[in-house]
Amino acid sequence: MPLALLALAIGAFGIGTTEFVVMGLLPEIAGDYGVSIPTAGLLVTGYAIGVVVGAPLMTVLGTRISRKTMLMLLMGLFTAGNLVSALAPSFGVMLAGRIVASLAHGAFFGIGSVVAAELVAPDRKAGAIATMFTGLTVANIVGVPLGTYIGQAVGWRTTFVAVAALGVVGLLGIARLVPALPRAEGAHLRRELTAFRNPQVLLAMAMTVLGFGGVFAAITYIAPMMTNVAGYSDGAVTWLLVLFGVGMFLGNLLGGRFADRRLMPLLYTTLGGLAVVLAVFTLTAHDKILAALTILLVGALGFATVPPLQKRVLDQAHGAPTLASAVNIGAFNLGNALAAWLGGTVISAGLGYTAPNWVGAALAAAALALALWSAALERRAPAPVTAAAGSTTAPTAAGASAAGSVPGLAHR
Repeated sequence: MPLALLALAIGAFGIGTTEFVVMGLLPEIAGDYGVSIPTAGLLVTGYAIGVVVGAPLMTVLGTRISRKTMLMLLMGLFTAGNLVSALAPSFGVMLAGRIVASLAHGAFFGIGSVVAAELVAPDRKAGAIATMFTGLTVANIVGVPLGTYIGQAVGWRTTFVAVAALGVVGLLGIARLVPALPRAEGAHLRRELTAFRNPQVLLAMAMTVLGFGGVFAAITYIAPMMTNVAGYSDGAVTWLLVLFGVGMFLGNLLGGRFADRRLMPLLYTTLGGLAVVLAVFTLTAHDKILAALTILLVGALGFATVPPLQKRVLDQAHGAPTLASAVNIGAFNLGNALAAWLGGTVISAGLGYTAPNWVGAALAAAALALALWSAALERRAPAPVTAAAGSTTAPTAAGASAAGSVPGLAHR
């Protein structure tokens, strides 16, 4: 794998840390600003919505400059947003800082996925994407627990200062290691928008919203769930987040290994398993050991969907992948926002801190249904028109067009 993937992973590490560390610090932030836990959960929802909006917006703006320059600008924006959060005098200002930082998130992973895929051979694209996302998973093993510990021991503001410093390191890494890739030939908004005419692109994005949303329904409220239901101490939340990060790391390896070979069967397995595990979490949350094991499984099954879903969008948006790739990152966070809001709603309704697990199970089951529907539609799609057997004549224009309309058939 090229060293440029290391630079992308460094940026992903910083972004992953700021995205997830707030979950372990919700009680401290809520107490400092005098707001409820569900209200503090808006820091998760607001960040996710910012990713949804920022992914297409920043990507469109970035079509006029080189991808390397855009990645550097995005890391600068990320750093500025985290500094605002660290110095925020009120909850509203902190939420604004989170949103500023989130504007860089979707475009960074979207453009980064395209760059990573272009740096390797065609049969290693999912592995390259997974390598970049390794930074995100390692953030949950190292960055998030360390940030949670620092926030609980010294103050959550110090955590966000440290995250801003990670943004600077990521920017320098991109400047040093990522090659000066030119702007994509013929890249413009109209061409990028053509990808959204393919129903398979939209179905893949819907799977992304629902599938990873299932993970966030449970994990957003992991701190109050584990302390109030499982009986863990506040300090134990740090190590539970490490466990979740380990699960994400293992799931990312699984997704990267098999997505290039058995993409759809992998999605069936991971989404179905995720739905079952989240439903069971409602029961296992009452036992410390079982709760810890379930958190590991949620991380593994949830993140095993990321490389295949991102690769499926790239495959189906062949020829105009950049905007679709970024929007799919936004779709992950749209699911996060939806799930965090639904989880807070069922808690506020008095259903308890385990109720978000049922929400997550329903979302994951819906994603599985969409995956099965997508595969059924693909099987019924007309086969590409090719030259007669034994003929040396090239495929017809109609055949070439049909082939371009259903990329990814080779994954069946």
